[in-house]
Amino acid sequence: MLIEQVRAGALTLISSPALLAELAEVMNRPRFRAILARSSTDPEWALGELRRLTEIVDPPPLPTLVSRDPSDDAVLALAAASLADLIITGDADLLALGSHAGIPIINAAEAITRIS
Repeated sequence: MLIEQVRAGALTLISSPALLAELAEVMNRPRFRAILARSSTDPEWALGELRRLTEIVDPPPLPTLVSRDPSDDAVLALAAASLADLIITGDADLLALGSHAGIPIINAAEAITRIS
């Protein structure tokens, strides 16, 4: 699992204040809370663990829109500002780009394959 790679120091998890705030909002939606409840995962604990493991970068916005979903540009701006090696996502709009600023955009399964 990728989070185990982060805990072991093999990967660096990077996020921004805006993306963490969005994640907190999503995790509080009833549907997501139900998913977490099925795995006996406390949302506050999960968010705290992510914050503990995450390097926080507050990137400047991109000068022009890139993704077909403008809200995804925050991810692209973060990756570019932090000189990320990979963007790992399940977002179809980001995956459709293939890469940004020379940074490959891949799903979690491909990331696990690359890292293993």
